[in-house]
Amino acid sequence: MPDSSTLRPALFLDRDGVLNEDRGYVHRWEDFTWVSGARETVAAFNRAGWLVIVVTNQSGVGRGYYTEDAVHALHARMQDDLKAEGGRIDAFYHAPQHPEAADPAYRHPDPPLRKPNPGMILQALQDWPIDREASMLIGDKPSDLEAALRAGIRGVLFEGGDLKAFLAKEALLP
Repeated sequence: MPDSSTLRPALFLDRDGVLNEDRGYVHRWEDFTWVSGARETVAAFNRAGWLVIVVTNQSGVGRGYYTEDAVHALHARMQDDLKAEGGRIDAFYHAPQHPEAADPAYRHPDPPLRKPNPGMILQALQDWPIDREASMLIGDKPSDLEAALRAGIRGVLFEGGDLKAFLAKEALLP
C-alpha cells in the first residue's frame, strides 16, 4: 500500500443514469447518450488530480442480454469520446452477476460486487492509491449510496439534469 503522501482522491461514478442516460441495459454505442455535463465533469476531476473510476452493475450480462465483451467495447468507446474533452476514466469496474442470472456462471444469491454491496469500490481501493476519506461516489440510486456507505466513502445522490451544474451547485467540483 502506498504511503499516505501518494494517495489521491477518487471520484467514483455510477454509469447508467450518471454518465449516460439510463435507457435500460445500455450496451451499444448507438444507444449511448452522455448525460449533460458528464464529460466536462470527468475532465475537471482529471485536471484536479483525482482518479475517476466507474462502478456499474451490469446484470444484463448475467441475464443473457449482452456479453462482457459488449461492456468492454462500450467502455472503450466512452474513453475515446472523452479524449476529445480532455478527459479519461482511470478504471472501469462492472458487476455482471445477479441472483436470477440466466447463466449459472453469473448467478449468485448476493453478488459481492453488485451494488448495494461495496465489492467494486473495495476492489478499486485495493488496486489504486486512493485517499478514502477525500473520495466520493456519485450515484442515481439508493443502492449506489449504500455501496458508498459500506465502503466508507461519501455518497452523493444525483437525480438527473446537468452533472457538472449539479456538482457546482453542491460545491463538489474541484
